[in-house]
Amino acid sequence: MNLSIFFEPLNEDVFAALSKPRTLGAYISRFVSKFPDWRSADIALIGINETRGAGNDENTEPALAPARIVRKKLYALNKGAGSCNVADLGNLRPGITLDDTYLRLKEIVEVLISHGTIPVIIGGSHDLEYGQFMGYEHLERVVNMVTVDSSVDMTEDTAATPNKKQLRSILMHEPNYLFSLGQIGYQSYLVEPEVMATLEKMHFEAYRVGEVHRNVQEMEPVVRLADLLTIDVAAIRHQDAPGYEPANPFGLTGEEACQLCWYAGLNDNLTSLGIYEYNPALDDREITAMTVATMIWYFIEGYYHRKNEITFTSNQFTKYAVAFNDNPDRMVFYKSKQTEKWWLEVESLSDGKTPHIVPCSYEDYLQATKGEVPNRWILTQARIG
Repeated sequence: MNLSIFFEPLNEDVFAALSKPRTLGAYISRFVSKFPDWRSADIALIGINETRGAGNDENTEPALAPARIVRKKLYALNKGAGSCNVADLGNLRPGITLDDTYLRLKEIVEVLISHGTIPVIIGGSHDLEYGQFMGYEHLERVVNMVTVDSSVDMTEDTAATPNKKQLRSILMHEPNYLFSLGQIGYQSYLVEPEVMATLEKMHFEAYRVGEVHRNVQEMEPVVRLADLLTIDVAAIRHQDAPGYEPANPFGLTGEEACQLCWYAGLNDNLTSLGIYEYNPALDDREITAMTVATMIWYFIEGYYHRKNEITFTSNQFTKYAVAFNDNPDRMVFYKSKQTEKWWLEVESLSDGKTPHIVPCSYEDYLQATKGEVPNRWILTQARIG
């Protein structure tokens, strides 16, 4: 498929000075005159200037394109210790309508992940995650999604802009192939109680920003479950990322956002990442651009540290069985001998189907040894019936 027809090339003058030896700019092949070989790339960068979903009549001016500013910061960072087979496909041409842009993004994500290339989407409003999600429809299997946001974008307000209700579109999408949704970093005073009640009714996981602050490591199993991850820059506190509105002094730190991207890079199952809602017009000193670029750097570095830990029949894992007095009569855990990560086996109590093996933490194992059923087991059991 000729993907180049969907993209606008980059202005080489902007990036020529950023190709110094040992920087990412020297290793990333980019669309200037010739479209890069995306089929052989591990990761593909995609810039999007589509902001109609945030209520803007026109899309972002090229000089203020989010991906353009982020690229300048990203290309100047030193390459990590691992490999770097990354292609920059340029900027996606917006569709005539917003729905057209969703469908273009869907088609691009579908083609890339089908060829084993991970799309990293930069810029645009958060409703574009709907197009990112639709790119998984062709897999004909259930998928797991994690979103990092200070709010939960599924309001029922018909007058709200699309970037405030795209999760509702995802939940109502037919065919329904969403198995689980993890919401990280929400702030209770920004979320309607009815929305949280809906997430709870659907047995989805949601973690307040305070829970992330207390122990960001407990978010690793949540991210490790994801096939796709989306991040709204508004989840990051204004001090570390001022390039969004309305300003919020509370939220994730830049370090926590980078930690989540590191976890995403390490996740063997994750096949796309989207970082949305960056507005360069509010980012005078380009602090947000630097934060987003560093997040992408950690994702790339994490990717090249993947261990391919997805086969639990090998001797790379230690199996633990914890006995219970009632249902379940026992609980099975797996611990990687290489990375010391934990997984939990969840069997369907109703039909005895092949069990689901989901990421968990050491704390879940300790809870089980005390005779308490971990909440992660309860939620997974409720979803599989």
